[in-house]
Amino acid sequence: MIIRQLAVGPLQANCFIVGCEKTNQAVVIDPGGEADKILMSLANHKLTLTAILNTHGHFDHVEGNKGLKDATGCDIYIHEEDAPMLQMVSSLASSFGLQMQNSPPADKYLKEGDVITVGEESLKVLHTPGHSPGGVSFCADGVVFVGDTLFAGSIGRTDLPGGSYNQLIASVKDKIFPLGDECVVCAGHGPETTVGREKMYNPFFQ
Repeated sequence: MIIRQLAVGPLQANCFIVGCEKTNQAVVIDPGGEADKILMSLANHKLTLTAILNTHGHFDHVEGNKGLKDATGCDIYIHEEDAPMLQMVSSLASSFGLQMQNSPPADKYLKEGDVITVGEESLKVLHTPGHSPGGVSFCADGVVFVGDTLFAGSIGRTDLPGGSYNQLIASVKDKIFPLGDECVVCAGHGPETTVGREKMYNPFFQ
């Protein structure tokens, strides 16, 4: 599996390009802005985009949806509970003093247990609400892309509309921790970590 990480947008959210070495097909997880930068990385690695995946609907993770959709025609995937946020990118960003475009609407809704095929690789969908009602994580062999559910040494904020601290803690304990201590956690901001490291050192789970 090919994994490329890009920090994009004014909040430097982590965008991940996940590709199949055999077919050169790829998906983009959380294009939070700078669509041209993402498209350039895809071209440099000779990867063909097949889907745009959003872990959740907050503007700093979806602002690049439009640029990628316009350039490639690929479907946008998000959980149904977060789908309305795609039409609120501009208004929510403006409350942070930022100018952004709304995303096109979702083409397909994600739900627990869905499997997204990337060439000969696959990503399983885990519904991990708490940071947002429709937050999801994408799990592959030995790695999970968690959006803003879990960070190295911290967790996503739960004070935004639809957030729930209790839900988020349960999502991590019930969905992420069972993936095994060696599983690499690719977070929506900051460095990667592992399940084992967070179980042992993350203060929210002591």
